[in-house]
Amino acid sequence: MVVVNSQPVIDPLAIAALDTERHVAAAGWDQPARLFALVRTADLLQREPQLRGQMGPSDLAEGALTAIEQEGLPTTSSLETLLGRLAWPAEVDGCAFAIERMVVPPEAERELPSRGDDAVDLLAAHPDRKDVRLLVAVLRDGSSICLLRQRDHDSDDAVATGKDIAPGLVEALKASFED
Repeated sequence: MVVVNSQPVIDPLAIAALDTERHVAAAGWDQPARLFALVRTADLLQREPQLRGQMGPSDLAEGALTAIEQEGLPTTSSLETLLGRLAWPAEVDGCAFAIERMVVPPEAERELPSRGDDAVDLLAAHPDRKDVRLLVAVLRDGSSICLLRQRDHDSDDAVATGKDIAPGLVEALKASFED
């Protein structure tokens, strides 16, 4: 069981998402997007029994999920293109995707130029810009969770969670499990 904000977390997807977000956060900021397959730990241990010694009690809880980083993501200029290429074998029960973004007030977005590079430069220089890391985790059954960490409030106990923080990203990841 993981405790966040003094409330116990017992949902396997939430635990896997929190653990994965902390793993990503340990590497600091200014990272590329990172993708993880989520597999049922019990199924993983059936295929790879030698991993049991690396697992703690919470890893072995009923329904627990293990995140396995998918290295070598293809380089693309478009998040939509990257996510549109994702497909998972039947052994994968879900996935988690971590990405850093800049967030500005809505009025700043309305004033952006139409040229992409110019818009990025303006966003990066905006005085009210906030750097955030978003981690979205979904399962084949459609369940999902989103986590949001702000650079200026960078601590494990200040990570926001919710189901609707990034609905477009949730839907894109769910689509990667459709036939």
